[in-house]
Amino acid sequence: MTADRNHESNDDTAGAVRDRDGDRTTIALVTGANKGIGYEIAAGLGALGWSVGVGARDEERREAAVRRLRADGVDAFGVPLDVTDDASAAAAARLVEERAGRLDVLVNNAGVTGAAPQTPTTVALDTVRTAVETNVLGVIRVTNALLPLLRRSASPRIVNMSSTVGSLTRQTAPGAETGPISVAYAASKTFLNAVTVQYAKELRDTNILVNAGCPGYCATDLNGFRGVRTPQQGAAIAIRLASLPDDGPTGSFQDDDGVVPW
Repeated sequence: MTADRNHESNDDTAGAVRDRDGDRTTIALVTGANKGIGYEIAAGLGALGWSVGVGARDEERREAAVRRLRADGVDAFGVPLDVTDDASAAAAARLVEERAGRLDVLVNNAGVTGAAPQTPTTVALDTVRTAVETNVLGVIRVTNALLPLLRRSASPRIVNMSSTVGSLTRQTAPGAETGPISVAYAASKTFLNAVTVQYAKELRDTNILVNAGCPGYCATDLNGFRGVRTPQQGAAIAIRLASLPDDGPTGSFQDDDGVVPW
């Protein structure tokens, strides 16, 4: 359900954060931003001159990431956030509201792979629950908590970090290399893709663009650093979708090569 749309502007300037030239500074929040792809997304958005919230559960790692980003010139701020906890998501929304009064970009990056094995006939149900709780319900929880602040933005964007292993088309293509059988992780990304489409459908008459992006197989601790791409390369798709023009697509699934089939 990809649609190119012209969106109405929102002239609400309440709580606007302004840079030294008096222009509105874009405010972004990246979940799971203390390391890996999430950190590189935060760094990339910060390089655009944006103010970036580093969402993460672990206080020490979160603040270390903020210090590193600030040392590189990024206007970064820490946001305590456990995407599996309702109260934590609500508190994160209050923090962003107090700091900026609105949110322009939300990147739902936090995710887990879940324990092995993940073959359907042997998987522990708790493994599936854990993957869905973080990778799907966490996205819904955080998005809904931040949505009132996104509605105050002139050009709001929501980016859900997915994976091509969630593509049913690719998973069922004869001879396609789609990675190991994964009834928890891969299925959670299929679920996330469906959720992305539903948000885009509900919000299609607003100025909020909602898209899913795949970073590719990146070397991170999520996969034991077995990936073939760097976290910085993986962050590129999120940065592109986060900075789409107002007539950009919504309800799409993309990677660096373009649209990914559902």
